[in-house]
Amino acid sequence: MNAMTASYAGAGQHTGSYYAASANPSPRRPQLTGDQDIDICIVGAGYSGLSAGLFLAEKGHRVAIVEGAQVGWGASGRNGGQIVNGLNASLQTIERRYGRDTASFVAGLVQEGQEIIRDRIATYDIRCDLKNGNIFAGYTAAHMRELEERKALWESYGHHNQEILSKAQLREKIGSDVFSGGMIDHTGGHMHPLNLALGEAAAFEQNGGVIYEHSPVTSVDTEAARPVVRTAKGSLTCKTLILCGNAYLGKVVPTLEWRVMPVSTQMIATEPLGEALAQEILPGDECIEDIRYILDYFRLSGDKRLIFGGGLVYGGTDPADIEAKIVPNLKKVFPQLSNVKIDYRWSGNFALSFSRVPQMGRIGSNTYFAHGYSGHGVTGAHLFGRILSEAVDADLSRFDTFAKIPWIPFPGGRTFRVPYTVMGAWWYALRDRLGI
Repeated sequence: MNAMTASYAGAGQHTGSYYAASANPSPRRPQLTGDQDIDICIVGAGYSGLSAGLFLAEKGHRVAIVEGAQVGWGASGRNGGQIVNGLNASLQTIERRYGRDTASFVAGLVQEGQEIIRDRIATYDIRCDLKNGNIFAGYTAAHMRELEERKALWESYGHHNQEILSKAQLREKIGSDVFSGGMIDHTGGHMHPLNLALGEAAAFEQNGGVIYEHSPVTSVDTEAARPVVRTAKGSLTCKTLILCGNAYLGKVVPTLEWRVMPVSTQMIATEPLGEALAQEILPGDECIEDIRYILDYFRLSGDKRLIFGGGLVYGGTDPADIEAKIVPNLKKVFPQLSNVKIDYRWSGNFALSFSRVPQMGRIGSNTYFAHGYSGHGVTGAHLFGRILSEAVDADLSRFDTFAKIPWIPFPGGRTFRVPYTVMGAWWYALRDRLGI
């Protein structure tokens, strides 16, 4: 394995997650070797790249995806598996920051990502343990006021899929007494994220697409009339280039490197709990996330394990002891699981934008990019993949609207973005603890 592969993803194998251990069979795919030519090249075989690639391949375009490790190796194959509508930045924030017109545009899209996912699963018979419903849980009266405001604003934009849950109603959904109430989104859901990515990759290939794995990109020429993507063993020249490396693009494209910051989040999966205990802790089988600034999220897997995640490490490094970081929070929510065995523990990076709004744009005339989903990439990446495919197909209406949304650089630039962000996170975490 070449040096670039080692620095990118070790031997290029999936992390030791529950998802990797329970992944559906997937074929071995070739490395990019020699000098190749294609109409459209996509860098990154995560949700953004797979979504854009599949939409384009379905329309008959010649498309190749270049992946540094394996399909779904990054956030797309490691995440909490939660189908959550909306962006990290709430409609309230978008309306306040960018105005009613931009908020109305975004509000018209917030359901589309989950619709794409469900359509892909149904159309291509993707086996990924799809389940319905996601719940936002609040700890404090301030959290409940926030949820009430969120529901009212979404309804003002025509969305009526959310329902406030009292403490007693939430207790019927979650076998825990720590929450004050919550809000259920009936159009949300959860699934096995790596199997979703693998199924979409297979669908892309069924439609004529080509995926090169274990081919980390060493350089990209976006200034040429026809962009060139180079790896250690080959190159791919194309008419149109789409960059979907997100948190793992690294320094390959310097103009994008400092727009986002990699942030790691950690997850654990318990041993199978059995039907009775699973029913006790999550009788409705929805996925849950609380609404603190640094939140916890959890759900049941298809084989009745509890998958529990949370915590942040700015800069994208892994904590020394994932279990020590996550298990105390699990026990606070579910003390009845104090003696449960932890079978899997893993970490992964997402790309944080300072505004918490994803970024989409163009470098030169024929290189497109999307990144910065800020922890809401399951639905967001599928949506942005579709919008990227529309732009390549000469429909720039939605692409241009997103591309015009101002992006905000991190305070302190590249050198101080981590400490400044840590200070901000500390302040918001303090507000959560004080209930304000």
